[in-house]
Amino acid sequence: MARSLHLLHILALLPALFLGACDNQSKTSEEIKTRGELRFITRNSPTTYYLGRSGPRGFEYELASLLAEELEVDLVVTTAFSLDELFNALERGEADIAGAGLTLTEARNKHFASSQSYAKQIPQVVYKVGRKKPRKIEDLAGQTLAVLADSSHEELLEKLRDEGLNWLEWESVEGSDTGELLSRVNEDRSDLAIVDSRDFFIQQNLVPRLEVAFDLAVEEDIVWYLHSSVRDTSLLETINDFLHRRLTDESIAQIERRYFDRDEDISRIDSQTFVGKVRRDLSSYQQLIEIVAREQKIPWELLAAISYQESHWDPKATSRTGVRGMMMLTLATAEEMDVDDRTDPAQSLRGGARYFKKLRRRLPDDILEPDRSWLALAAYNIGMGHLEDARVLTERRGGDPHLWTDIMDTLPLLEEPKHYRTLRYGYARGLEAVRYVQNIRHYYNILRWQTARAERPEAPRDAEPLVPEFLRNLKLRAL
Repeated sequence: MARSLHLLHILALLPALFLGACDNQSKTSEEIKTRGELRFITRNSPTTYYLGRSGPRGFEYELASLLAEELEVDLVVTTAFSLDELFNALERGEADIAGAGLTLTEARNKHFASSQSYAKQIPQVVYKVGRKKPRKIEDLAGQTLAVLADSSHEELLEKLRDEGLNWLEWESVEGSDTGELLSRVNEDRSDLAIVDSRDFFIQQNLVPRLEVAFDLAVEEDIVWYLHSSVRDTSLLETINDFLHRRLTDESIAQIERRYFDRDEDISRIDSQTFVGKVRRDLSSYQQLIEIVAREQKIPWELLAAISYQESHWDPKATSRTGVRGMMMLTLATAEEMDVDDRTDPAQSLRGGARYFKKLRRRLPDDILEPDRSWLALAAYNIGMGHLEDARVLTERRGGDPHLWTDIMDTLPLLEEPKHYRTLRYGYARGLEAVRYVQNIRHYYNILRWQTARAERPEAPRDAEPLVPEFLRNLKLRAL
């Protein structure tokens, strides 16, 4: 009886659904301002949107937040559990913009309006090291190939099949996160997967045994999609003007650096070793690390990354120079931070976290995050005096002493006499400081992505069977 009542409720809503779909859903920026909110639909993944411990994060989220800020409205974010769900919600007018690392395709443009491109990506075939590496599309024959259902990759495979490669076969995996595809290959449930280069670049740290076999197509544009009725309205013009300006002033480039920067010198073996240590050893100290991080108001993943870089989470670690403990404190720093026993994990973590925060506070106020933290880490390794020398030298060379990317290029010059002889504090092992910070950033990103995936909500499992078959057939296929 309850099921029948639920079905009747759905049928009762059908007129409203059809009227809503047929109504003029054209939106202008002024209408959004009057409403007071920008409705943005995306997918839950490390490259788009996720809830971190300090609130929402993600490349697409930050970009949409900038637009909402310009429009002086609230940003309301909803997530779709599949690409099909995402495009259907957009078609029904439940969102103003769909932004989820979506590739510009001919098929999608038949149904939706698209913004100008604001980034690019390449569809790539990924395999597991140890298996035979496919080098061209013909090598996919006989392999189990996983792709996200209703994705541009599935559309590409269908096009290739229609063009004569009728032997092409693949497994369509429901969902919106390429992490599921990577897990399938990593766990030998699929031989290969097709993922976008941006997704793989971020998530490869979690599956270091996976590598790119070859590019399936050329570089493609990433766009935002809007309802088809806004092709000629001010909303699309507003969005395109916004994206153009943010590309020009490098705001988008700055957001990309926060999410897509990675040190290419860190090897796959390093990543694999770290992931193994996380699995085996982190649980012994994670609760303590989280407690100390909350006390000091820093991300626990960052404190975990620093302590791993310093000691590999060994509270008894000792170096040849006499630094000791989880955070490898010098005797002078330990005394300054009121640490009595450097080999006590809690004391070491608290002392190291307080010292890191002290260095961060000493930096000029106009150095903003995340560069502020990266520069403080460099000072943790090399000393504040040498960091200031690097900032002076960076400015001399025409760089920006507020940005880690510019400081990172300058630090190795502190090892060259023609440079360090002109500076107050002289010679320093600048290249070592660069590697130190880049390692920590690398480990920090791995832990953040793991946290994001662990906290990702699961798709509802019992909603689909309650929808009648004829109603499901009315859904617009998301290509």
